Amino acid sequence: MIRCRVEDHRLLTGAGHFIADLVAPGGVHAVVLRAPHAHAEILDIATKEALASQGVLAVLTGRDLIDAGLGGIPWEVPVPGHLDAEEGDPAVASPQSLLAVERVRYVGEPVAFVVAETLAQARDAVELVTVVYRALPSVITPMEALAEDAPRLHASNLCFQFSHGDPALTDATFAEAAHVVRLRAINQRLVAAPIETRGYTGVWDGARHTLHAAAGKPHPIRHTLARFVFGIPEQDIRVLVGDIGGGFGAKNVLYAEAALVLWAARLVGRPVRWQADRTESFLSDMQGRDHTSDAQMAFDAEGRAVAIRVRTLANLGAWLGPRAVNPAIVGAKTLCGAYRIPVGHIAVQGVFTNTVPTCPYRGAGAPEIMFLIERLMDLGARALGIGADEIRRRNLIPPEAMPLRTIGGVTYADCDFPAVMDMALARADWAGFPARHANSVAAGKLRGIGMSVALEAYGTSLGEQAKLILEDGRAELHIGTQSSGQSHATVYAMLIAERLGIASSDVVVIQGDTDRVAQGNGTGASRSLTVGGSAVTLACAAIIETGKDVAGQMLEAALPDLVFRDGRYEIAGTDRSVSLMQVAERAGGLAACEFFRATADNFPYGCHVAEVEIDPETGMVRLLRHVAVQDSGNVASRMVVEGQMQGGIAQGVGQALMEFCAYDGEQGQVLSASLMDYALPRAEDLPSFDIALHAVPSRSNPLGAKAVGEAGPTAAPPAIINAICHAIGVAHIEMPATSERIWRALNPPRQH
Repeated sequence: MIRCRVEDHRLLTGAGHFIADLVAPGGVHAVVLRAPHAHAEILDIATKEALASQGVLAVLTGRDLIDAGLGGIPWEVPVPGHLDAEEGDPAVASPQSLLAVERVRYVGEPVAFVVAETLAQARDAVELVTVVYRALPSVITPMEALAEDAPRLHASNLCFQFSHGDPALTDATFAEAAHVVRLRAINQRLVAAPIETRGYTGVWDGARHTLHAAAGKPHPIRHTLARFVFGIPEQDIRVLVGDIGGGFGAKNVLYAEAALVLWAARLVGRPVRWQADRTESFLSDMQGRDHTSDAQMAFDAEGRAVAIRVRTLANLGAWLGPRAVNPAIVGAKTLCGAYRIPVGHIAVQGVFTNTVPTCPYRGAGAPEIMFLIERLMDLGARALGIGADEIRRRNLIPPEAMPLRTIGGVTYADCDFPAVMDMALARADWAGFPARHANSVAAGKLRGIGMSVALEAYGTSLGEQAKLILEDGRAELHIGTQSSGQSHATVYAMLIAERLGIASSDVVVIQGDTDRVAQGNGTGASRSLTVGGSAVTLACAAIIETGKDVAGQMLEAALPDLVFRDGRYEIAGTDRSVSLMQVAERAGGLAACEFFRATADNFPYGCHVAEVEIDPETGMVRLLRHVAVQDSGNVASRMVVEGQMQGGIAQGVGQALMEFCAYDGEQGQVLSASLMDYALPRAEDLPSFDIALHAVPSRSNPLGAKAVGEAGPTAAPPAIINAICHAIGVAHIEMPATSERIWRALNPPRQH
């Protein structure tokens, strides 16, 4: 049994190898000149002075790339209304140019790329590139962008529309409902803020490009570079990824800098390195969330939800990012949440604005829809005068009702929502809250408790291949998932060791190399265990089956008489056996390659209970306790699952209480472009989380596992906001619930 992560010793002793650790012989440095305007025409770019600067090897502009025949960054996920369109079709949405041509559309958009012998020389030279702009009016919010007189970023500021459900039946049900609650909420824009900023080094050897990257999806990035940017075969590009210091979705897509270091390396004949500084990361990394929603829920007289209706404006930023569609549409799958809501309709508009483009950020649509559902449930309890726990008990889908086809168009299975709620309420001592509340009141404080029952749905579109090789006394796994802190080496080694009966220290995991790993989908959608681990499990079974012939020969036994147990082939009923590694040695090595794609959706879920105390004089909120009970199906490693939960809850706390990517509404400047201005949660902001697991095995994969990586940021924010609203006695407060926002809610302006 592994009691610590395989990765821990190497990383904690400084032996990790991140992109900034790479030193390429003869390497040079690049700096990006970024747009200072949210919206402006480029009238002229003068590069002569920069080119003449000491140490400068190249200065690239958008026109240079067009002349070289390079393409831009396309959309990748099918767009509503254009589901039959070919990937990246510019008629659906224009690709983003690697360097802006004619116009810039957000502050931070790349305009020029300077390559020099040293980083200091490149930084000096980029200041000498002169760009003449003509500023244009900008729009920051989707509401502004949809106005008739709004400045246009593209042919239209409305990129796509999407709807799901029965609008007529939903309207009719609302008209007849006994109670209707309404919520307007902004799921604020966030930055991923991984501890390691993005970075790339490009190498050209005269025949092939090699990209060293901090990237969560090596194979998809190679595909996009080859097909859309360079127009060359995929085998002409190799992508290598080492350790990644977090990503949360923002490192999964192709960025301009990845293509630019490759092209520049070819031009100057030397490796080219680019590494973002922290402010540059705030200005250039794809951002997340930013949904403005109007939502309603209808109840009958007994407090049972009869319908839900959601209208959302999804802020896409200035371009349709490769996977920007996902957060806007995936929420429809779980439109009813964990509740038996029979009727519903959701409508989403994806809108262009003069802001940094968006992409899936840890949760990719689930946090956005679950926040609405769980807030509406609390508003329903408030309207009916019943407890937040009671209204959920009346509406939760019972396990005996499954499998259940929902209004989201998916079939729920393998879920026991009441069980996790009961466990969470017991661990949080929900019934004992009045006594704790009285103690806080006596101390002059406000106290509140809130909960959420949050569900996620992971589909069947992405599969994964695992190639397993046994030779030289070890097992070598080649797999296309990509760890950015999720403990892949630990969990995969454990799966292989348990199934093959070998030591986990004899397992080597190969990832992050498109030459050595034939195919892969990288990290994303919390699918590395459920999909990648399932492929590994199938490969283990195939290895055992492959070795039977040789084992039979070595034992002089018929195949039906052989039994594999604890790493050995045995002749049933005898003490004669041979180890799997001995069989592999006799065979000159054993290998198996298996592919797994789920045929049914995977539904992880959990219940979170948050308890807060608030100082009414300052509005300062303190998270006293946070309980989470999660059903992740069969758990491969409790240590890893709890670690994923802890990190995810911390991010959820950040969104609920402090994180917000702020833009100036007139000029489109990013006002929170550093860690001095963008508040991330620190240890002192967090209690020790109380985490428990409840397992209902999933039948969607051979491991019986369910995803866990995105549970925390999905369930924590609504539980915390529900607790704050309970404490201060208001119907709703927007995220982040800062002390100022809470103080203003407690001290509304007087009416004259």
